[in-house]
Amino acid sequence: MKTASELFKELNSTDESVWIEAKRASDVGKSILETVCAFANEPDLGGGYLLLGAVRKGFDEQGFPIYEPENIANPDKVQSDIANQCASAFNIRLRPQIKKDSIEGKTVIVVKVDEASTAQKPVFFEKRGLPQGAYRRIGPTDQKCTEEDMPIFYSSADTFETTIVKGSGLDDIDENALSYYRKLRKQVNPLAEELAYDDTDLLLALKACEKDRYGNIVLTNVGLIVFGKAMALRRLMPALRVDYIRVAGNQWVESSDARFDYTIDMRGAFILLLNRAVNAIVDDLPKGFELKDGELQASTPINIPNDTLREAIVNAFMHRSFRVNRPIQIIRYSNRVEINNPGFSLKSPEHLGEPGSELRNPFISAIFHDTNLAETKGTGIKSMRDQMKTAHLMPPTFESSRETNVFTIRLLLHHLLGEEDVKWLALFANLDLSNEQRLSLIFMRELGAIDNITYRQLNSDINTRRASLDLHRMCEMGLFELKGQGRNAYYVAGREFMLLNSRSKAEVYGGDERMYGANVEMYGGGEEMYGADGEMCKAEDLPKELKERVEKTGKRITSKEMESLILDLCSYQPLALSEIAFLLRRSKVSLRNHYLNPLMGKGELFYTIPEMIKHPNQKYTTKKKVNT
Repeated sequence: MKTASELFKELNSTDESVWIEAKRASDVGKSILETVCAFANEPDLGGGYLLLGAVRKGFDEQGFPIYEPENIANPDKVQSDIANQCASAFNIRLRPQIKKDSIEGKTVIVVKVDEASTAQKPVFFEKRGLPQGAYRRIGPTDQKCTEEDMPIFYSSADTFETTIVKGSGLDDIDENALSYYRKLRKQVNPLAEELAYDDTDLLLALKACEKDRYGNIVLTNVGLIVFGKAMALRRLMPALRVDYIRVAGNQWVESSDARFDYTIDMRGAFILLLNRAVNAIVDDLPKGFELKDGELQASTPINIPNDTLREAIVNAFMHRSFRVNRPIQIIRYSNRVEINNPGFSLKSPEHLGEPGSELRNPFISAIFHDTNLAETKGTGIKSMRDQMKTAHLMPPTFESSRETNVFTIRLLLHHLLGEEDVKWLALFANLDLSNEQRLSLIFMRELGAIDNITYRQLNSDINTRRASLDLHRMCEMGLFELKGQGRNAYYVAGREFMLLNSRSKAEVYGGDERMYGANVEMYGGGEEMYGADGEMCKAEDLPKELKERVEKTGKRITSKEMESLILDLCSYQPLALSEIAFLLRRSKVSLRNHYLNPLMGKGELFYTIPEMIKHPNQKYTTKKKVNT
C-alpha cells in the first residue's frame, strides 16, 4: 500500500489519473463512494487509490500541478464512515484498506480499493440498481455506466477464447495454417511433444477445438481465429480482418471522393495473415535518408526494420479485443504507419516497455510465443524501441484509450528524411537542443501538437518531470506554446517555430506553399480557433431541419433525442467540443461525460485526430477513418 507521501509525489508530477483520485477534507460524501465503485469495477485496472485531504492549489510555471495537504479534523470518524458505507451501500460488501497518515503536520487518509473479482462485477449502489448505480473509471473521472457497459462485466475474458463456435468443424481449418505452425514450432523445438500428434489431437492440445455435448469436434474461437479458412471467418466472424489503407498526405481526408489512394482487405488464419500484413507495408515504404548527429548530409537508404513491423502487428493480433466487431487497421500515411487495434492496453501506458505482459488472449498469445512469432515475457515494445533506435529512426509512439477502446502504434518515418527535411532541421542547429527536443520539433511539424506522454516516448528513459522541463525550455525559446494545464496540458507551435518555418518556406522550399506551413498556421491558432471568441459553427449556418432542432434544446429533451441530435450535427460536419457546447447551450464537461464519451464507446462517434486525443484541433465526427 502506498504512503500519502508517495501519492502526493505522484499527484504533483502527473495530476489525478486513472488509478489515483484526490479529495479535499470537506469532500467526504457520495463522490468518494462513486470513485470506490469505479475502482472496483474497471476491468483490468487492478483498483486504485483515494487520497483524502489533498487540495490542488494551482500550477507552477512548468505546468506541474501543486497539491498540498489539508488537515482532516476527525480522521477516525471519516475512516469509520467510509468503512461502514462501503460495507452497506453496494450490492456486495467492499473492504478497502484505509490508513491514516501525516504530511507537513496535517492528517490525511489513504484509501486503497482493490478491483472486484469477475464473479462480483458489476459493483453498484443497491438502491439505484443497474446500470445507473454502477460506475467505471475512465481516465481521471468516474463515469456512470450505461446498458452498453454491461456486457463487459457479464462476459468473462478468461472463457472467450475457449468458447465453442457454433456451426464450425474441422473442415473450417486451413491445412496450410496448421502446416505452417508445425514448421515454425519444429524450428523452435524439434523435440516438442505436440509435433508427434495428429491434426485433431494437436488442435485439442492448443485449445483450438473441443468436443461438444454430442461428441462432435467443433472449433473454439482460438481455432477459428488462428487456423480458420478465410471463407469460415467470413461466415462466422465477418469483422475479423486486417485492412491496409494507403492515404495521400499526412492526415485523413474526410471527403468521400478522396478518402484514400487504395485499400487491401485481408482475411484468413491469423498465423498466415502476419506475413501478408508485413509485406503490404514493406512493399509500400519509400526509400529515405539517414541523418547522423552533427552531420547535414543524408546517406544510407533505410527502412523500418522488418522485426519492428512484425512485432507491432503480432502485438495487434495477440492483444486485440475480439468482442469488438471492428477490423485491425494499418494506415500508411506519407510520414508514418499507424496500426489501430481494437482493445485498449491492459498495461498502464507508463509501464509500456517494461518486462511482463497483461494478456487479453492467453491461448492465442501462447501460440505466437511458441513459434517465436512474438517476443516473450512482455519485451515486445522494448524490442521495437531498440530496433528503431539501432536503425536511426524515430522511436515508436503508443496511444491507449479506454474511452474509444483502441490501442494505436505509430511508426514515424523519421529519420527517413529527404534533402528538404534535412535543411529544415538545420534551421534550429544553433539552439543547442537535445536529441529528444530535435525529435519533438519533427513531431510538431508533422502532427501540429505534442504532449508530455508523447514526448516521453521519444526516449523511454525520460520521466514526467524531465519531459515537462524540456518542453518548458522549448516554450522559453518560443518554439512551443503551452495550452491547458495539468493533465490537460499540450503544446502547439510557438512564434519562433513559425518564424523559422516561414523562413524555411522562403529559403528551403523556394516560397512554395507546402503542407508544413499550412499546418503551423492551422495549429498555431490552438484553442482560439474554436474558442468562444473564434469563428464557430452557428445555428444559422445549419440546414433548416437541424437549425430547428437545435433551437428546441432550450426546452427539456430526452437523452435519446440529445444523442440523436449530436450525431446528426457531427454527421453534417465535424465539430469541436466547444462548438457542440455553444450550439446546444450545455456545459462542455456535461456533454463530454454524458453524451460524447458514451457515443464514442458505442462506436457511433469518432475523433477526427485519433493520433492525439488532446490535439488542439480535435473534433468529433460520425465518420470512421475507413469504411469497415
